[in-house]
Amino acid sequence: MSHPVSARRPATHGGPPSFHGVSTPYDAQTALVVVDVQNDFADREGSLYVRDADSVVRAANREIAAAQAAGALVVTTQDWHPATTPHFAKDGGTWPVHCVADSWGAQLHPDLTPGGHQVFKGVGGEDGYSGFTVVHPTTGVSTATGLDSLLRSHDVGRVVVLGLATDYCVKETALDAVRLGYDTTVVVDGVRPVELQPEDGRRALEAMAHAGVALG
Repeated sequence: MSHPVSARRPATHGGPPSFHGVSTPYDAQTALVVVDVQNDFADREGSLYVRDADSVVRAANREIAAAQAAGALVVTTQDWHPATTPHFAKDGGTWPVHCVADSWGAQLHPDLTPGGHQVFKGVGGEDGYSGFTVVHPTTGVSTATGLDSLLRSHDVGRVVVLGLATDYCVKETALDAVRLGYDTTVVVDGVRPVELQPEDGRRALEAMAHAGVALG
């Protein structure tokens, strides 16, 4: 059964570890955080499709199987925006309309193996880049999503992150995880960038590594 967690919850709704150069396997004190593998990002018909997202779905399923076999917590995050929000270009923001609550685009990709818990972000119209925090786009006020509380309630000390997209939600989730004191790994073959500017994906990986994220 899925157990959604959010600062404001929406009304609805085997094999060995595959780390490349990271030796610690999954265990009960580890959480796999699968970031925003949703139709609008992962399906070619999505409004903000990320190139080669199919590879992310495959990598996510591989890691989910390994994590579940080891008794690790598996959490999926989802953008869950209202139809009108300063996050969207039509309302003064940066992005095309995407992942509107209860829409097809907001649903997890159908080929993704479900995790045990969900975290919804951007529910109140905030910028929801990190799985841990959302930020009001005009006031800059930051609010916790509930992910940190969920992980601490399960005595998690280590976080493994993958998903979409490298240069935005994956990066911010990993940086927040380090800031909150988690031993953090990003699975490099399980992420892909948007790249509004060339090399944004590479720069994001470098920023994460500089902050202390292990790149697996």
